[in-house]
Amino acid sequence: MYTKLTGCLLLILILSSCKNENKKENADTWRTKKSAEENATHNQLLEVEKKEGWKLLFDGETLNGWHLYNDPNATSVWEVVDGELHSNANDESLTAGDLVTNDAYENYELILEWKIAGNGNSGVFINVQELPDVPTAWQSGPEYQILGADHMDYDVPEKRPGCLYVFQPQKNKVEIEQGQWNTTRIKQMNGKVEFYLNGVLTAEEDFSSPEWKSQIANTHFAKYPEFGKTTEGKIALQYWYFETWFRNIKIREL
Repeated sequence: MYTKLTGCLLLILILSSCKNENKKENADTWRTKKSAEENATHNQLLEVEKKEGWKLLFDGETLNGWHLYNDPNATSVWEVVDGELHSNANDESLTAGDLVTNDAYENYELILEWKIAGNGNSGVFINVQELPDVPTAWQSGPEYQILGADHMDYDVPEKRPGCLYVFQPQKNKVEIEQGQWNTTRIKQMNGKVEFYLNGVLTAEEDFSSPEWKSQIANTHFAKYPEFGKTTEGKIALQYWYFETWFRNIKIREL
């Protein structure tokens, strides 16, 4: 027999069920990628990363560990703004140039995030030899290409983001979302290098091989005697007239 008491109990069960469903929905929403990104803490290492040997190359507050290539005391275009390493392309009173690590590295894995102006051009140079008679980082260090999606070279196969600049097209095609953060990963072990863009392998090369020397000889880099010569050196971030932002720069030696 249906009574008022039975009706009340049924209503309570329905309300309770709705409440639980709302809790589940809220929990699922909390776990979404968007929420994770919004609540991420940048320029810090997780405990598991520390155990794996990762170290921060950028603390999110200072330029400690970095200096302007061949001009360490300059007031440069590089600055820290809101936890991001930023190249200030709007103040002509600042000294322009590439930002280079104080230390050199040989066998390592490097991860960083970047975004760039639509027509911007930048890169990560590796195995850089900082020498007084080598005016710029690119004259010694091979480049992981960073490029804005509106740049005129964006669709040039050997100049796309993630390429080993001018030497190879992307090994696997990958696009960037303009204005969004992109992830670069560079791994070098005994001269063998791998480039990744947003988790996709984009380049492989052996800098200790005779084939690499032959490749250099067939490009304009042949006239720079230090270019691509070693499998050890500093890491540099390229400045090239337009704004670029970097964060979460970390490295572990292998």
